Amino acid sequence: MYRIGYGYDIHKLAANRPFVLGGVTIPFEKGPVGHSDADVLLHAVCDALLGALALGDIGRHFPDTDVKFKDISSIALLRQCHTLILSRGYTVVNIDSTVILQAPKIAPFVEQMSQNIASVTGLQAHEVSVKATTAEGLGFVGAGDGVIAHATTLLRKK
Repeated sequence: MYRIGYGYDIHKLAANRPFVLGGVTIPFEKGPVGHSDADVLLHAVCDALLGALALGDIGRHFPDTDVKFKDISSIALLRQCHTLILSRGYTVVNIDSTVILQAPKIAPFVEQMSQNIASVTGLQAHEVSVKATTAEGLGFVGAGDGVIAHATTLLRKK
């Protein structure tokens, strides 16, 4: 039996915040704002994993009202989501994702992002796709004030 999941996340960018994406800290003058490290890519992947099994979203599992999740690494959140998937008898087949941002350019970091996600989810890096595009200067993302990520995943019953 197979299940497909889809995840989406969006964060505004602000000065004096680290820009963490896919578990990689990228040098940039702004970073996503959030309760955790605000890793929009990993949040979308978490939501895709949870959604595939109708387990809600990361806000349900890791509420921003809980101080234990303040500034937590989203790698830790992904690890917990993956544990939930495994506990229900599923494995991850693949993950596909797209990040939409005007800047910074993330191409030099994509391979490490794929490897980070793969290492947590039991995949090989070639089974995790991380792509990027710009907003062509449109809207708040195009103005450099935000970042969006989409992710899909396929799960297989063990």
